[in-house]
Amino acid sequence: MDLRGWRIHSITHVQPVVGDDEDTDLALSFAYEALPRPVVTPDAPLAAACAAWSSEEGGPDDGVDRISGLPDQILRNIVSRLPAKDAARTGALASRWRGLWRSVPLVFADTDLVPECRENPLWRPSLEDSLGVTNGVSDVLDAHPGPFRCLQITCCYLDLNREKIDGWLRLVADKGVDELAFINRPWPLDLPLLATLFSCTSLTRLHLGAWKFPCTTGLPRTAAFPHLRELFLSLIDMKDRDLAFMLDRSPVLENLTIIASQMDVRLCLVSRSLRCLQLSLSSLGDIAVADAPRLERFLLLLTKGSRVGGNKLSKIKIGNAPNLRMLGYWQPGQHELQIGNAVIEKGTKVSPSTIMPSVQILALLVHFDLRNEVKKVPSLLKCFPNVKTLHIKSLKDYKPTGKVSLKFWQEACPVECVQHLEKLVIHGFQGTKNEHSFIKFIGERAQALKVLVVMLCPEAFSSPDGLDAKMRPFLDVKWTSKDMKKIHFKFPDSPTPWSHHKAVDVSCRDPFDLASAV
Repeated sequence: MDLRGWRIHSITHVQPVVGDDEDTDLALSFAYEALPRPVVTPDAPLAAACAAWSSEEGGPDDGVDRISGLPDQILRNIVSRLPAKDAARTGALASRWRGLWRSVPLVFADTDLVPECRENPLWRPSLEDSLGVTNGVSDVLDAHPGPFRCLQITCCYLDLNREKIDGWLRLVADKGVDELAFINRPWPLDLPLLATLFSCTSLTRLHLGAWKFPCTTGLPRTAAFPHLRELFLSLIDMKDRDLAFMLDRSPVLENLTIIASQMDVRLCLVSRSLRCLQLSLSSLGDIAVADAPRLERFLLLLTKGSRVGGNKLSKIKIGNAPNLRMLGYWQPGQHELQIGNAVIEKGTKVSPSTIMPSVQILALLVHFDLRNEVKKVPSLLKCFPNVKTLHIKSLKDYKPTGKVSLKFWQEACPVECVQHLEKLVIHGFQGTKNEHSFIKFIGERAQALKVLVVMLCPEAFSSPDGLDAKMRPFLDVKWTSKDMKKIHFKFPDSPTPWSHHKAVDVSCRDPFDLASAV
């Protein structure tokens, strides 16, 4: 289908949704997805290929052990890339291999002991399997002298193994651990985490899931994480003072992610090191970015207002954040923005004290059928005059409160960021008149627009006739930009196209763009 010479391409099929929709499973799936990728190889296709070549194609098959003749450093590199149980067994190959496993930093994930966990992170092991895994973990930690490069314990029902938990933490603290992922799978969600954790001072990455955080009040003043750069907290029952303690005692922390907090997240951020703050699947109380000179990304996913006081709006105040480049998903119906001393509401006058010129990527969640919510959008856009990429996720409301015509957007002008906008992505597009009014407003004023991506809501386009009717209004848009030649229409490949792991990765330039990828 062509629209006046603009090709509509990249229309893909909708993938089926697998699994259930329970909040806990969703949070756990996010927690497992965010785990660091261990540099180990569970399978060995190359070895199998070499064996086939030597036997079938006349390769060397004289029984000589050429691998054992390689230098020690290469053998250590090989061993370091094997799962721990296979790496330990290499000592039986030949005398050259004995002791090599113990001489390289340990990389160990308990999923290597239970293939079902590796293949399906939400798989729940039997009690017998879980006890077997905990015994295996103990054997590996006891046998290896350290240091531990990466340790992931995510397959155990840890409420039955309190003494072992304490022993594990003491071992990794004594032997030195760089990256630690510790997830209780998954009940109870309020299992107390031992304060022994604070003796693991060598940590650079820490992922905790499904725990009740230990009280920090009685900890010694020396308790700290001087090397910690990345902290992920999933399904954590944690008090405000304990979160503040973690931030205060992590002087080089760069990435903080909180997924499905069991309590309202309240935070006053004062950090000279933090670069990415990511809050997901959580209720938010007051959030203040008081002094964060290196903060580049402030990311919100499926968050809502405080549970205290009947889901009132969460107040998010941004003070000193001169390098903030990326903000979203911001939801006008759930979040109240304060810049400096000014609360941004519908009709707020723009002034030098109410703008954030550093933001270049902005993402908003908007119910286009809720008139009072939409009225706040122009004021929000005016606060970010230098936005180059704008993501709008359109949400459906089953109790619409009125239409928002093109005239409404025209009367809201001038909106400076629209003139400089280079890329617009509409997520969850349903083809409503209110959505079309917004797109037409952008198209007729965005002089620098180069790319428009429309991610279609599958439920709204279940028939070809509906698709054609809802696309026709694009023909009436008078595009101002001469560089605007193509419109990309796509269906999402995933119901939740988001990666917490990539969001904190600075090489991923736009984590909101994982679904559109244009």
